[in-house]
Amino acid sequence: MALPDGCSVTSSVEDQEDEEAPLLQKQAEQLTVHPQCCSARYNLAFMMFLGFAVVYGLRVNLSVAMVAMVNTTGTQPLLNASESKECPASSTTSNSSIENPDQPDGVPRYPWNPQTQGVLLGAFFFGYLFTQIPGGYLSGRCGGSKFLGGGVLCTAVLTILTPLAAELGVNWLFALRALEGFGEGVTFPAMMAMWACWAPPLERARLMTISGAGGNFGAFIAFPLTGFICHSLGWPAVFYCCGGAGCLWAVLWFLMVSDEPHAHPRISDQEREYIINSIGSEGGSHGWSVPLLSMVRSGPLWAIIITQMCSNWSYYTLLTSLPTFMDTVLHFDLRQNAFLSAIPYLGGWLFSVLSGVFADKLLEREILSVTAVRKIFTFAGLIIPAGLLVAVGFSGCSGILAVTFLTLSTTLGGISAAGVFINQIDIAPQYGH
Repeated sequence: MALPDGCSVTSSVEDQEDEEAPLLQKQAEQLTVHPQCCSARYNLAFMMFLGFAVVYGLRVNLSVAMVAMVNTTGTQPLLNASESKECPASSTTSNSSIENPDQPDGVPRYPWNPQTQGVLLGAFFFGYLFTQIPGGYLSGRCGGSKFLGGGVLCTAVLTILTPLAAELGVNWLFALRALEGFGEGVTFPAMMAMWACWAPPLERARLMTISGAGGNFGAFIAFPLTGFICHSLGWPAVFYCCGGAGCLWAVLWFLMVSDEPHAHPRISDQEREYIINSIGSEGGSHGWSVPLLSMVRSGPLWAIIITQMCSNWSYYTLLTSLPTFMDTVLHFDLRQNAFLSAIPYLGGWLFSVLSGVFADKLLEREILSVTAVRKIFTFAGLIIPAGLLVAVGFSGCSGILAVTFLTLSTTLGGISAAGVFINQIDIAPQYGH
């Protein structure tokens, strides 16, 4: 059995919500589950995991490298010493981390003030914003593997050019980072488009959290590794290493991955039939038509949009600005900064994967409905981390308290991976990207 060519739209968002329960019941009672170990769908999840690890390495490298790129002795503070509310620097960090992080001879440094640094760190999201919807639409029509692999490859090539852009000037670096965001904006929608074809309903949470957890794992690895490379080889080497890793992954991706199970050259017949039969007619692309009116009028869709927006706001703010906070407010040196900035994402990685496995177990054993599972994981993964972020604001100049609250917030935020970030595939698989 194969998915029909073009995968025409057969139901609206509301119709697909109503069909959710029978589909899960059919899989649980009638289908023989194909083994997970070494299966094509879990190999795809692992490749996505590595891909998003690379994506987040490409995304956060500037956040740490910025500490080494800026010659802070040449910048003017926003306030004079008597008006500043920053925490006082300790004697062990005042010389090494604030004024002049060590760099090899000949590595350029730039007199960028805090406003310029903020603009450069935010430039990525100017481009990222504009390709989310077009990337999702085209991925659903043309296949997600091309857009996911192409987005990472383009971003990796641009990352290698970062030192050159910095040398040419702030405007060039801003444009380059915006183009990187433009390329990466298609990656998550492309992932959703692929899982609409690949993820059986009762394995949906674990497959998507495994692949998406690559982001947290990539941040966890990238922060300390970037700090080490900056200190040992100079900040330009960070962009060459990250860009090279992205190019290598893209080559492996295009060689090993297919958009849909029936097109995969190395999948077993048993697994192909299991995936296609369990997903049914809901799998595959949406064609050229999209039920925009039904989407605009869908309450569940707006709930997903609002909660994802709130979650992403806090997550990306920390991802972009945490190293700067560690440097300018808490005054950790370059290597401490990189290590402490990474700790929260280790917990986020572990909790996101565990939450996916636990959510699927609740569904397999019919303990809770899909709706209840998604609501519980979304609520716990947003409310508790939000309270802990508020606590950071009251931690004063205590580095221990600040790092503890930040770590707990990002760690427990991983719980939401089995909630709101999967829910769009539940209610409308063909349009979830």
